[in-house]
Amino acid sequence: MHESGIVVGRKASDAKPHPTPADRAWPLIAYFAVAESKLATRFARTRARTFAYEFVRFGCKQAWACLFGGAMVALIVATHLWYPANASFARYDALFLAALALQALLLATRMETLDEAKVIFFYHVIGTAMEVFKTSVGSWTYPEAAIFRIGGVPLFSGFMYAAIGSYIARCWRLFDFRFTHHPQPWAVALLACAIYANFYTHHRWPDLRAVLFAATVLLFARTQVHYRIWRVHRRMPLLLGFALVASFIWVAENFGTLTRTWTYPHQAHGWTLVRFGKLGSWFLLLIVSYALVAGVNRPRPAAASGTRDPFNAGG
Repeated sequence: MHESGIVVGRKASDAKPHPTPADRAWPLIAYFAVAESKLATRFARTRARTFAYEFVRFGCKQAWACLFGGAMVALIVATHLWYPANASFARYDALFLAALALQALLLATRMETLDEAKVIFFYHVIGTAMEVFKTSVGSWTYPEAAIFRIGGVPLFSGFMYAAIGSYIARCWRLFDFRFTHHPQPWAVALLACAIYANFYTHHRWPDLRAVLFAATVLLFARTQVHYRIWRVHRRMPLLLGFALVASFIWVAENFGTLTRTWTYPHQAHGWTLVRFGKLGSWFLLLIVSYALVAGVNRPRPAAASGTRDPFNAGG
């Protein structure tokens, strides 16, 4: 059988899906794996149809990876549009309890693993700590009242950071990540610590952001992430992946400020786009998230022949 799933010597409907980390992690995915595999091998028999199938499959995997973060953005928008203005229970507190309920539901239904929950919790803690500091120095504000808060920070906000860690952890399994030229774990951890520290120290001492960008590029310059949409692993520069994810976070953040869930000083007199400079901040913060997930998952090397064109793959 070719790696593309084109079957030689037997019917395509007899093809068995390759077990993946996602199948093992989420029973819901495993439940549909056999039926999905039969559909794929019957449909994707030409280059054009394989491209169309992988395009749709990629979108479905991304939607599953964004489950927690997408639900949080939906809650923010929904409460902005429909939460009663005169409600005795604050909107921020409703968001916090809804986020807790969502977390419990995902764990109870095994749509989220305990390893993901650990990453989410830890990133929630360090994200909330940074929020408390940043709001205290006026970097941004939360204009509404809340009971569940620390200083000027409603506790639901930590879940927004946690959603980033959740996304990376889920993508890691869904796309069966492999790597070439991945830096040593201690180097990634050291860079993440320096980035996180600079978010605090640049308010009093020189901002080392340019140095950290340079260090990130040097560290990951040769790193390729190999990801599997269907049968074979494809690859892209990991730095490009970081940049793309940071861009999507920036878009999501604009929904947060448009609903006035939080605001930046330049938005005090009316909403405007979040400044493009925040893209750089999110790019660096992604390194912190990535370091946490990589510490749990331990990057695996890609096989020498792991990235191939399905229609040129050997039998």
